[in-house]
Amino acid sequence: MKEPITQASSGLEIPLESYKALVETLEAYAISMLDPAGHVLSWNRGAEAIKGYGSAEIIGTHFSVFYLPESIGQALPANELDIAAMEGRLEVEGWRVRKDGSTFWAHVLITPMIDPSGKLVGFSEITKDLSVRRKDEMALRQNDERFRLLVSGVRDYAIFMLDLDGHVTTWNMGAEHIKGYSAAEIIGSHFSRFYPAEAVARQLPETELRGATMQGRFEDEGWRVKKDGSRFWANVIITAVRDSSGRLVGFSKITRDLTERRRHEEDLRLSEERFRLLVDGVTDYAIMMLDTQGFVTSWNSGAERIKGYKASEILGRHVSHFYPSESVLANEPWQDLSTAQVAGRLMREGWRVRKNGTLFWASTVISALRDQEGRLSGFAKVTQDLTQRRHAEALADTTQRMHEFIAMLAHELRNPLSPIRNAVAVMGKKGLSDPALESMRQTIDRQSMQLTRLLDELLDVNRIARGQFAIERELIDIRDVIWRAVESSRPLIDSRKHHIHVAVPDNPVLVDGDAVRLTQAVVNLLNNAAKYTSEGGRIQLKTSVRNAEMEIRIVDNGKGIDRDMLEKVFDLFVQIEPNSNESLGGLGVGLALVRRVLELHGGSIQARSDGLGRGAEFVARLPLSLRQPSLDAPTVSVAGGASASLRVLVVDDNKDAGDTLGLLLESMGQDVCTVYDGPSAIAAAQTYKPDLVLLDIGMPGMSGYEVARAITAKPGESSPLLVAVTGWGQEDDKKRANDAGFHHHFVKPISDDALRKIISKIDRDPD
Repeated sequence: MKEPITQASSGLEIPLESYKALVETLEAYAISMLDPAGHVLSWNRGAEAIKGYGSAEIIGTHFSVFYLPESIGQALPANELDIAAMEGRLEVEGWRVRKDGSTFWAHVLITPMIDPSGKLVGFSEITKDLSVRRKDEMALRQNDERFRLLVSGVRDYAIFMLDLDGHVTTWNMGAEHIKGYSAAEIIGSHFSRFYPAEAVARQLPETELRGATMQGRFEDEGWRVKKDGSRFWANVIITAVRDSSGRLVGFSKITRDLTERRRHEEDLRLSEERFRLLVDGVTDYAIMMLDTQGFVTSWNSGAERIKGYKASEILGRHVSHFYPSESVLANEPWQDLSTAQVAGRLMREGWRVRKNGTLFWASTVISALRDQEGRLSGFAKVTQDLTQRRHAEALADTTQRMHEFIAMLAHELRNPLSPIRNAVAVMGKKGLSDPALESMRQTIDRQSMQLTRLLDELLDVNRIARGQFAIERELIDIRDVIWRAVESSRPLIDSRKHHIHVAVPDNPVLVDGDAVRLTQAVVNLLNNAAKYTSEGGRIQLKTSVRNAEMEIRIVDNGKGIDRDMLEKVFDLFVQIEPNSNESLGGLGVGLALVRRVLELHGGSIQARSDGLGRGAEFVARLPLSLRQPSLDAPTVSVAGGASASLRVLVVDDNKDAGDTLGLLLESMGQDVCTVYDGPSAIAAAQTYKPDLVLLDIGMPGMSGYEVARAITAKPGESSPLLVAVTGWGQEDDKKRANDAGFHHHFVKPISDDALRKIISKIDRDPD
């Protein structure tokens, strides 16, 4: 029997058997025939590959076996056949089931087969496995959905789409948060709505879209407008969106609110500007920046003032330009930069050079500057001119050395002065039959007293300058001070043939004060009156009590004081007519000491005069003591009667000073032993058993402090009264003497009165 022939559209006749072979070999498509009820009539290789059944297993089986149970329950297979029969074809996609029970996504085409008489004789079913495509589509859909959710949920960025004309087509949560519009309010509106009026007027929105179209992307920062009309500083990125063929389909727009960042940047800019103005306005410090190699990159007004260069003259020059040539030759500038780089900071003092070539003493701080990654970016250099401070330090050092020199000078002068004073005192007690010799003795006495007074004033000035001038308070009767002062000044007053009248109250006048210092003050006032009053003049000293103060008035009929000098006379080293032939000289410190003594007592001093040639008056005031006077006067007793002598040990490495002091004590009726060094003094203290030891401090080999400690070191033995007689009279010297065991401290030369008072205080037990 001959095979049926099928005619193709090209006019060629193709045997039906060839079609069958073609269908049978297709593996990408499951092609099968169904009878009108849906039973499988044919099965190709593709059907077996896709659905898993062999032809023997499936032919005759209803095609619903490929459907999910829920689809069968919904009569989906029968419905699909009915639709295909009614409409001539059915094309669907859905889940189908393989032999092993697994599912796959299928594209199904069911076509009815009609015979020439128009009768339905069955269906053809073509199925393709689209699982891979379906998976990709689902993945893409999930990605799109995630991206949509991501974009929609972003609050820090306004992300939306524009059409070709710039109308909003999408709107995320960030856009609503930043710009204030909801999606319903803004979608369809032109995006120029977000621009300030002036930006719209200059067609900035159109310019940005045109830039994105031409370059693919446009980025800008500027002011944008929110729904409420407020402005915010925005970073804007507009990107052209094109399809797969490159056709422009719209724009994506991302906007970020940078108002806070701009505010911080503006604050930082203003802060930097203020800092720049601050640095530039600093005139006491030279502040400059250096690059990593040490070349100057900035220059403030302080640098110009201190170093002399204008910024235009020095920018770009190396920092070594400010170092002396010897420092440059020693590589000091580069060593400083290297040290600052390693240590982070360098502080140094040294000489630097100004533009005019002069040197100045500079304090310099060099700090290494590093970026966020720790890399060196340069140096900051701050320089202060300390030339004046260095000069002040040098002056202070010189002053300190001068104070030390004065103390040493006073000590050295007291050593020869002490035996002179002692010798004069002994000569006075022995008596000189020759009037000329007696006159010379009195001259020596007066001049040595003057020298002693000058030394005391010199040391007092030294104490004032060092802030060590002090007083020791006790309850005293000012009348005693007056009489002691008059007695001390009597030799000078008598030598000038002055008449002096002294008036003091009959009753005690008590003050809390230092009797020695107050006596010194009154002596200076009396001596001042005596010096500036011509021979044969008159001096009056009057004391009176007014309210809670007592006044001491010293009036003379001497040369007087110019009105302009009434306050200046109390300054240090000020003298009235120092070159006058009638002036007795001096250091010009007496009245300054008077004022200092009275001020320490809470009192005051005032000078009065009607002018030159009309005399002068000095009024000293002191506050009265609040304490009542004691009715019982202190008594001093000396065992054995007033004429009993004491054993006195004199120790001084200056033989003249020791011998003359010994002679003076012997003239007072005392038993004296004199030695000239420390070990001899200790031995004499053990054998001689003195009641009183007059001990020099500054002795070679063994000091007076060491001798005093050795004498008082033995327990159980009574110790003699230890009195320091030394050229060292500073407060520290007195403290050291007290710590070493001394009971009293006197500076050379010690006076007769001081010796008598010391002797009168000792009660000696009888042998």
